[in-house]
Amino acid sequence: MRHRLSPLRLVYGDHRANWRIGLISAALTLVCLIWIYPFVWMISTSLKSNAEMFGNPGLIPQGWEWENYRRAWTEANMGSYFFNTLTVTLGSVVLVTICTSMLGYVLGRYRFPGRNAIFFAFVATVFIPQGFTIIPVFELLSRLGLSSSLFGLTLATSGHAMVIFVVLFAGYFSQLPRELEEAARVDGVSFLKIFWFVMLPLARPMVVTVVIMQVLHAWNDFLLPLVVTLANPAIRTLSVGIYAFKGEQFIDWTGMAAAATISILPIVALFILLQRYFINGLAGAVKG
Repeated sequence: MRHRLSPLRLVYGDHRANWRIGLISAALTLVCLIWIYPFVWMISTSLKSNAEMFGNPGLIPQGWEWENYRRAWTEANMGSYFFNTLTVTLGSVVLVTICTSMLGYVLGRYRFPGRNAIFFAFVATVFIPQGFTIIPVFELLSRLGLSSSLFGLTLATSGHAMVIFVVLFAGYFSQLPRELEEAARVDGVSFLKIFWFVMLPLARPMVVTVVIMQVLHAWNDFLLPLVVTLANPAIRTLSVGIYAFKGEQFIDWTGMAAAATISILPIVALFILLQRYFINGLAGAVKG
């Protein structure tokens, strides 16, 4: 015979559950506020004068110095650096997405001699620090005559992020049903068309994930662009260009904060718009 819970126990259980959810929500809210405080402080500082930044520690500026953004965009050449960064980012996204999706498709869907060795070789390169590869990359660009061009910087930026994306694509493609490929082969579709018109559209969440991660990598990368652009400051990216506010005797903190805000806001907006695809892509890659 089933035992029915009394209304009192039901109410008490719901009350405890509500308290638990409330405490968890409050704790997560506090963590979120702590997490985003530096970002809010940066925006607040970008709207202050240098004197007010040190004299007014609050988040609300007394005088709204929108001039900082104009100065950052024009006088510090952040406008030019912005378009350099956009060019490098878009170019690297196209190269990385095409190359890593094709490599991941082959490694994830086909079994051939040496496949495991290639896969583990890819994974092993993840543990090599970026600083160890900058000199060989710069030497290669120099021999190709691309060390002082945006195209060379785009190639170098593309090569630094491929390994993880190949692994993610391989995990995602490995879980897709094989009947799709078999049906396409029966219809006489070629290997390249199967990949491009059948399999790649099914991996749209993974493609969006790779696009977001590569945009974050290319947009925020500092060390590699710093080395590559030493000989040609005109091709600096935003992350390197922010250093223009640091002089030998004086640091323009508010101008630097305005430049950093200009640099970060496009990435934040992109992630907010595509976060659903990003989460779905990672979940599918882990499952595979």
